[in-house]
Amino acid sequence: MTTKSREKTLVVVQLTGGNDFMNTIVPYTNEHYYDARKKVVMSQEDVLPINDELAINANATPFKRLYDEGKMAIIQGIGYPNSNRSHFRGMDIWHTAEPDRVGNEGWLGQAIRELDPRAENVLTGVNVGMGLPRAMSVTGVPVTSVGDLEGYGVMNSIEQQRLRDKALEAFKGIYGQAVGAGPVAEYIGQTGLDVLKGADMLADVADQYESEIEYADNQIAKNMRDVARIHLADLGTRIFYTAHGGYDTHANEMPSHPKLMNELSGAISDFLDDLEGHDAADDVTVFVFTEFGRRMRDNGSGTDHGSGGGAYIFGNNVMGGLYSEYPSLNIADWEHGEDLKHTIDFRGIYATLLEQILEVEARPIVKGEYEQISPFAN
Repeated sequence: MTTKSREKTLVVVQLTGGNDFMNTIVPYTNEHYYDARKKVVMSQEDVLPINDELAINANATPFKRLYDEGKMAIIQGIGYPNSNRSHFRGMDIWHTAEPDRVGNEGWLGQAIRELDPRAENVLTGVNVGMGLPRAMSVTGVPVTSVGDLEGYGVMNSIEQQRLRDKALEAFKGIYGQAVGAGPVAEYIGQTGLDVLKGADMLADVADQYESEIEYADNQIAKNMRDVARIHLADLGTRIFYTAHGGYDTHANEMPSHPKLMNELSGAISDFLDDLEGHDAADDVTVFVFTEFGRRMRDNGSGTDHGSGGGAYIFGNNVMGGLYSEYPSLNIADWEHGEDLKHTIDFRGIYATLLEQILEVEARPIVKGEYEQISPFAN
């Protein structure tokens, strides 16, 4: 079977709330880990070792398969200097790649502008979920946002209009806090309903899609299935965005985090298998990130906001393995006496994706030169 020639596509998955990196990629033989974590800890029986020092959380078994197949790159210690622990500001920094000031242009929105400078295709960038992530927001750059393909296709026009209104309200709520109501009104006015009109073009995509993959019945799995459907419809989308919520695990982490790991790993693995089954996997890269890691010590029930987290890149074109360095767990090396230190700047990873996948110049978007990695076979 010959592979269809497609342009390279980037799928970005946001883990909202701050994923606990140490309980995802577990330093299962490190005494400092077990000294710091008394209750919110993965025992050596609950992990899947990838070497003598690190293991994947056993609740994310599909990740172990992808890692063993060489399709999962683990970026250790990702972050930036003086990590911000506010969810809102922290995510804002990741969305705009501007830690030192409040940026008003999303990093992916700028990439979309480069990919489609005349704004000819409202489906160049597609968000699967409500509202629009700041990462995709740039004045004058149309981006489509669709909450649920299956539901959207069968709605009548009044219901679709209500959904549009609801999405715009969510959008105003997000951006009003960040940049003030005036710029938001201007943004929506200039971009118009382009943000949502692409959803009309997607209304029958769900009907055209067939697959042997049975995705699980949870939100991230449904979202990844919608990404697959749109990608397979070949509508020219180069950047997809979606989010998986629930990672702010201050309390009850041990029941909630394993479930999140199970959902996330299953959704990504099914997505890649789905594309493989349609002979459409070779040019798709999945990037998974979160706004910060959690602290070294647990709080008895969960973990509080920290730094020095992890990110992940998946795909057939990925040379799997470990990238950058796992932050030192030695108490003498903790940042502010309680955190993991970052070992690679997230802007270097953005630059890697922008230049090596999307073939867009990174410097104007990440505002400088940052160390890149080389995770791609080609």
